Amino acid sequence: MTPVDIRTVQVIAPNFKRRISGVTSTVIRLVPVQAKNIAIAASGPVLPSHVPQVPLRSLLTMPRRGPGGARVWHARRNLEMIGGLALKFLLGKKLKLIFTSASQREHTGLTRWLINQMDAVVATSDKSASYLQVPAQVIMHGIDANDYKPVADRAALRGDLGLPDGKLIGCFGRIRAQKGTDAFVDAMIKVLPDHPDFNALVMGRATAQHEAFLTDLKARVSDAGLSDRIYFRDEVHGDTLAAHFQALDLYVAPQRWEGFGLTPIEAMATGCPVVATRVGAFEKLVKDGETGLLAPPDDIPALSSAVDDALSDRERLSLWREASRAHVLQDYTLEREAAELIALYRRLLETT
Repeated sequence: MTPVDIRTVQVIAPNFKRRISGVTSTVIRLVPVQAKNIAIAASGPVLPSHVPQVPLRSLLTMPRRGPGGARVWHARRNLEMIGGLALKFLLGKKLKLIFTSASQREHTGLTRWLINQMDAVVATSDKSASYLQVPAQVIMHGIDANDYKPVADRAALRGDLGLPDGKLIGCFGRIRAQKGTDAFVDAMIKVLPDHPDFNALVMGRATAQHEAFLTDLKARVSDAGLSDRIYFRDEVHGDTLAAHFQALDLYVAPQRWEGFGLTPIEAMATGCPVVATRVGAFEKLVKDGETGLLAPPDDIPALSSAVDDALSDRERLSLWREASRAHVLQDYTLEREAAELIALYRRLLETT
């Protein structure tokens, strides 16, 4: 654990959920980077030791005022907004409240009320902002381009990871219909026979309620006679996850719905072009015709056609590979996201 003296903290990033989620991952990625430039600490029950943090119990006993007056409380869930309001109005803590929304649907009445109590609101994309009924600053997510970077020899890396010989198409993430895992499998069943030098990898976790879904996908692959070309692997994390992106020649993000979706920029940072559906922030992340292709969601023929198109022009695919990393370095680094949030924190702190 990287403990921080609560008396020195200017910004608190609460993470009240016990299960690792996308929001938790955001806190884990951002706070150590932000801590280089502002006194920030996370607080929650499942934070890894390298993240600067304060115990949950210290939130109740922390001094009413921060080092320079107020502190910033950066919530990303309803419960965390409620926690910030309770600390501010019931316990008298001097806090400036921020909420970040990645949702792309109408908010409930409770959420709308909570959002209206915030001092500032951040949306992770223009689409997310469009569902908010208050002014919001759009700050898109970024990734660590030092972790996600190209390798010189993808074939050798595939061997090190125990992946099959030949070029590789990947689809990573939770295995369920929302994520479009079945759309990816069906597209691969259609496309791979015309591209014999390519294989496909499905990598991710199926929770208990989605085990039957995964079993059905494996049966489809077997019935198509492609069990030796479409592989399934459990989820991995950290350096191993980055290495799997590095091993790919094409990444497919087939989601039917997505709040934001980091995998396209993780792939592109390694120099891997992307075929993605037009959901979440994907239309912004993937430059159609420059770093990959976009297809309508829940349209397997269109997704199959886009993948086939991407694979059919190898020279263009190579150009996309070069453009992909440059695109991420320009607009989607973790440092850019951290800096934009810190600038917002400082503006709020200056108004106290």
